[in-house]
Amino acid sequence: MTTPTGTIEQRDGQHVLVQTREFRAPIEDVWAAVTEPGRLARWIGRWEGDPASGSVDFRMLFEGDDHPAEAMEIRVCDPPHRLHLTSRAGDEVWLIELDLSHADGVTTLTFSQPGVTQEQVGGVGPGWDYYLDRLVDVETGADPSLRDFDRDYYPATADHYTSQF
Repeated sequence: MTTPTGTIEQRDGQHVLVQTREFRAPIEDVWAAVTEPGRLARWIGRWEGDPASGSVDFRMLFEGDDHPAEAMEIRVCDPPHRLHLTSRAGDEVWLIELDLSHADGVTTLTFSQPGVTQEQVGGVGPGWDYYLDRLVDVETGADPSLRDFDRDYYPATADHYTSQF
């Protein structure tokens, strides 16, 4: 089992899932890992379209072949510090926020998902731990394919998240 890293915070009357990862890398490099299609595809998925239009289609690559693309609205893009998105998949709407800071040779990525519900968090929290750990793997030269979501993340760490409500 993997040690879960996320916390549930209260902001403006809603629950927010917050997870952080640190990288001994320049902020521009971590920004590229979360925004450039080729680098993004190594750990989570691929986007298509023109970001200048304000949205792209995003397809997660490690959820099975039948996982459909999702429309991602780009709410904030302030390279290399902030990328805030709205994901729309069917009736589901998720707010996703990536905030990066850099100090003393370390870039900190703070991932937030405002509006997460108690019903969602038992799967969403472990899911984001899995993908953020895959990001760390690819950026440090480890093999992300060695991660096993079903064995190490879900349902093994679901209680860590649901118990915070």
